Amino acid sequence: MTDERIVETRTAPAWQLPAIIVLGLIALGGLAFGWNASSKLDSTQQSVATQLKAEQQSVQQDVSALRDRLAQDEKTNADLQGDLKVVTDKLKITQGQLKKARQESAQLNDETTQKLTALDTSVKGELATKATSDDVKTVDTKVIGVKSDLDATRDDLKMARSEMGTLIARNHDEIDQLRRMGEREYVEFTISGKNKPQKVGNVTVELKGVNEKRNQYSVAMTVEDKRFEKKNRALNEPILFYTSGSHQAEEVVINKVGKDHITGYVSIPKAGAQSAGNATNSGS
Repeated sequence: MTDERIVETRTAPAWQLPAIIVLGLIALGGLAFGWNASSKLDSTQQSVATQLKAEQQSVQQDVSALRDRLAQDEKTNADLQGDLKVVTDKLKITQGQLKKARQESAQLNDETTQKLTALDTSVKGELATKATSDDVKTVDTKVIGVKSDLDATRDDLKMARSEMGTLIARNHDEIDQLRRMGEREYVEFTISGKNKPQKVGNVTVELKGVNEKRNQYSVAMTVEDKRFEKKNRALNEPILFYTSGSHQAEEVVINKVGKDHITGYVSIPKAGAQSAGNATNSGS
């Protein structure tokens, strides 16, 4: 017998090779997509890190600025509290002095009224009891004197008063009336020209400007080496200041202005008139 060998030849299906190719392409596409995604992720992470760092720096700068501002605000608040305490203490003193000045003014008015009433009663009594011509002439003389006193008193009562209760003179004649009362010293002065400091009593006055149309002026004043300015002040508006060791205010009053010149006076309490004798007096 002849041995028959049967050889089986297996042929691969036709679809297998294309399938392998497609799978290979898909694998390559997946690798490319993964690499691209990884690159984008790295870029995004770097961008986010950069932005985060910038934001952190900005926040740190803002925090630093806020801290500086807070420190400045705390300092300003402390300064304001100190200034407020000084002003409050000064206001208490000023209110006390104002109350005392008002009481003294009321007392002075009462005393003046009593004196006028007594003089009037005395004159009427003399007129009623004495009938001779010589007596009448004598009484007439007294009546004239009383009338002069009444006129002077009326003029005093017409004068304005400062916040401290002192009378404010508007001219040389009224200054003389206040001198006769003997309560304060009055140093008159005239300053001609700007930026020319002039010593008057206990204060140095320097004219800075004049507004003739509005009757206003601006001056710089120096009291015991402390300089301060008063701008756009009105006529007959007293400027108050204190000297060391004195509880009574001195007053500067300007009652006349012209082109680059002012005229006024310094009102000094009797207890604080040490320097009045050395003042420069130039009159009205």
